[in-house]
Amino acid sequence: MPAVLLIGKNGQVGAELLPLLAQFADLTALDRQDLDLCDVQEIRRIVRHVRPQLIVNAAAYTVVDKAETETTVAHAVNATAPGILAHEAHQIGAVLVHYSTDYIFDGSKREPYIETDSPNPLNAYGQSKLAGELAIRESKVPHLIFRVSWVYATRGQNFLLAVLRLGSQREELRMVRDQVGTPNRAQDIARATAAVITQLHSDSGFVAPFEKVSGTYHLSASGAASRLDFSQAICDEMTHSPAPHWASAAMAGRPFILKRLIPITTAEYPTPAARPLYSVLSNRRFCHSFGIALPEWRSQLHDTFSDSQG
Repeated sequence: MPAVLLIGKNGQVGAELLPLLAQFADLTALDRQDLDLCDVQEIRRIVRHVRPQLIVNAAAYTVVDKAETETTVAHAVNATAPGILAHEAHQIGAVLVHYSTDYIFDGSKREPYIETDSPNPLNAYGQSKLAGELAIRESKVPHLIFRVSWVYATRGQNFLLAVLRLGSQREELRMVRDQVGTPNRAQDIARATAAVITQLHSDSGFVAPFEKVSGTYHLSASGAASRLDFSQAICDEMTHSPAPHWASAAMAGRPFILKRLIPITTAEYPTPAARPLYSVLSNRRFCHSFGIALPEWRSQLHDTFSDSQG
């Protein structure tokens, strides 16, 4: 079994990756209590001690608005740490899988972004994630950078759970209609990642297969939605099926009482961090390269409710 180091095992994607990688690898999985990504020397020590053949970095600083004031921490976790991981992986002959974000783009396009489009992040979070991408490429380590967008899960802090929580407290919510992207379930991102990793493992290890496909890919569902569309789809799921246990937990046992969504513009809902108005990612290169396609975003959302009843 290949030695694999998973960083961020308790994050939205990391928690879904954990059981998948454990079936396939001799897995060392760490969370923020095990490894402080702001500690460069500790990162180096861990990698040199574990000596993995593959590092999967599913950890990140993702609090977009707080990153505007916590820029040092955001940069340490999202930029410096991935660069150190990449350098250390290169030194021991390992490979790296890392996640980036749609927020490296400024939203000026009106058709899905492809991997070669010029980045121009609008906020500190996006800037830190872009710096992480550049550091990985500069290391020359064979790598896969998967850009993902609007990630949600049945745990943690995300848009889906926020809508459920607020929908149990209010009959009316104002929701932004002019920010368009693609919601992605963490479980589907993890499944696709694990499938690619399995595909790229050979008897001689990961390096040669990774070198053939090393680069950046948009790992995303098909389709597009505004924040308003996503919210309406969540409401529809709550209307048409009994609330699964995780949804009830998000609502603290309260009933879902939301009846109306009021469309507003981004300008009517100012936030500390600017967000791109359009950040749909084209998944064509990923699908063509690996023969894997994520389900359409509405299908992912429906599965989230139907797979987790109880």
